[in-house]
Amino acid sequence: MGMSEYQSLPSLDNTKNDAVAMAATLEGIGFDVTLSVDAGVAEVEQLLEDFSFRSEVADLALIYFAGHGIEVQGENFLIPVDAAVNSNLDVQRQSLSLKRLLGAVDRARKMRIVILDSCRDNPLGDGIALSSNTAANADGEGTRGGGGGMAAADPDRGTLVAFAARDGQVALDGSGDNSPYATALMSKMTEPGLEISLMFRQVRDSVLNQTGNLQEPHTYGSLTGVPFYLAGAAEGQVDVASIEPIDAWASLRSDQEEQLLALADQGDTRSMLGLAYMRLNPNEGRFDPTAAVTFLQTASDAGSPEAQFELAKLYERGTGVAVDHTKALALYRAAAEQDFSDAINDLGFLHYQGGLGLPADPQKALTFFERAADLRHPQAQFNFAALIDDGLIANKGPDESAYYLYQALRSGSADVLDLLSKRPAMFTGETRRALQAMLKEHNFYQGSIDGDFGPGTQRGIRRAYGIED
Repeated sequence: MGMSEYQSLPSLDNTKNDAVAMAATLEGIGFDVTLSVDAGVAEVEQLLEDFSFRSEVADLALIYFAGHGIEVQGENFLIPVDAAVNSNLDVQRQSLSLKRLLGAVDRARKMRIVILDSCRDNPLGDGIALSSNTAANADGEGTRGGGGGMAAADPDRGTLVAFAARDGQVALDGSGDNSPYATALMSKMTEPGLEISLMFRQVRDSVLNQTGNLQEPHTYGSLTGVPFYLAGAAEGQVDVASIEPIDAWASLRSDQEEQLLALADQGDTRSMLGLAYMRLNPNEGRFDPTAAVTFLQTASDAGSPEAQFELAKLYERGTGVAVDHTKALALYRAAAEQDFSDAINDLGFLHYQGGLGLPADPQKALTFFERAADLRHPQAQFNFAALIDDGLIANKGPDESAYYLYQALRSGSADVLDLLSKRPAMFTGETRRALQAMLKEHNFYQGSIDGDFGPGTQRGIRRAYGIED
């Protein structure tokens, strides 16, 4: 999204160029891109609604916004071109909150990114005025703001918010055709084999260099512990999207391992997690479970739920440490307290079967399975759907079972896709009919609600999963 020709705020020179160039760059590396330039409030709302639905079946969903962005009472807002803003209340009513953008990417399967090349002062309050002759820097280059910038963000885990300038700073518009931030982004995101967290770090360094340290990009939130290359693997590399994390991290180039080590020294828990995976890979010369435990313990102490989960598994198995079921259980619980769905799902099995010293308690296990399912854990969604279908969950019936099956499809559960395609009769006719109704509600299926999973229903199931025939 690029907003340039504002009706009630000063126009911006490069934002349209930035959005158009960014769209072409992303398309060039394989993204399905929607470009929106100078859109009004209603158009952007519809675009975000459509994007939110489509992004449910994407591995990565990304929004890039270039335009006026301001902070009102601690919350960030992105302003469409037709917003008639004369007060803070107008901004809140007619603009897009950062929360709205985060909601639009929230259900992507692996990663969620919102990039804001938009850091401006509030033109309407807090004693700061924004006019067409807003301050320039010492070199006379125009800015996308004066001196206050936007508020720090706190997105959910697995989501990254990237600001062109850290909170309290503003973003330069640039003296060329694109802003310094957009220029750096487009250069780095097209580099094959560059892990995404390191990519943003290199963008930061590039912008600092371009602007003489006047502008420092900053990211908030944390990506999952799964490595990712925006532009795919480099020649001779394995595509990390197709393999397990323990192999994916080990496939990173040695120069990137050095960068991870430097970031780990600065307290970056995702880098610690990646380094631990490298040292847990028995097929690599770096295999060192004791060092992996050290990285995971440091990240766990810093509050990383994924590190707590991985460390729990090491204590349970006795890898790199002595077997300690008490510590393992405490770590699983610590990760679960932060809504880490893998840990919650595993606690369900531990309570169901009786493990790590816990007595078998199937009823308590069901509460963990439901919680993990509601956090969109694909395996838990399927398991909970099956438990409901078997009549084991009080006050839930075919509609709820179908709901969790549908959500598992949207979450990318290949097991659910396979079972519904090959063994649909494992579910009752009532659940099958409820699932057909849900597929029909979302325009994936147009046939009869009869519980017969023929070619039409099978096509609808594949479409809900994200496969178009």
